Amino acid sequence: MSATSLLQPTDAEALRLAKTLLRSARHGALATLTPQTGAPQVTRVGVSTDFDGAPVLLISGLAAHFPALAADPRCSLLLGETGKGDPMAHARITITANARILEPDDANTPRISARYLAHNPKAKLYAGLGDFRFVRLDPVAASLNGGFGRAYALAGADLLSSADPALAAAEGHALEHMNQDHADAVDIYARYYAKAPGGKWVLTGIDAEGIDIADGDDVRRIFFDKTLSVPQDMHMTLVQMARTARGALMAV
Repeated sequence: MSATSLLQPTDAEALRLAKTLLRSARHGALATLTPQTGAPQVTRVGVSTDFDGAPVLLISGLAAHFPALAADPRCSLLLGETGKGDPMAHARITITANARILEPDDANTPRISARYLAHNPKAKLYAGLGDFRFVRLDPVAASLNGGFGRAYALAGADLLSSADPALAAAEGHALEHMNQDHADAVDIYARYYAKAPGGKWVLTGIDAEGIDIADGDDVRRIFFDKTLSVPQDMHMTLVQMARTARGALMAV
């Protein structure tokens, strides 16, 4: 039996799982090629995503994988948390990508920095150091394993969503507004949509397909019923989600 015959047809459930693993990850294992020998090396890295879902790393120039990516941008990133029992039974995804190291004066750096630090707030301790750079990984392909008997081959585009600049520009204000003025709504999102216990939940990301929330080390992904098209959709969708969740929780 060939490896190809073991693959499952890619469906909406598989794509949602892949994007959940990607959007909720705060760290992963990065594989690069050592410049001197061409040998593979694997290191642990902090992970976030750009607005469209592409993985984003924050890497020190002193780290072994920095010169490796500068010499050869080809890399792969393994994401997925283990839990109780057999670690091989838990979902994970390996993303093959091409890395782009961003300079501080790159036009995309402020947006990517804001998203990264909202997702990984502890990185604020070193993000401003002169030798650190943000690195965007442009996905080429991905291998998704949802557990035994659930293997999928994905295209890089399967992991991405809208990169509309107007939507991306609206995210920062929406995050600040929701976390400062509507913390109760964020808690309601967590309890109703993510089936999570109440706590000190904060909104860490909003993109065209959903929101990311976190309470300490607990990170959850919530998908919208409908993909956002224009900035106004962001406000309207969050308001309607809060109304729906509040009404459902009060009815219990």
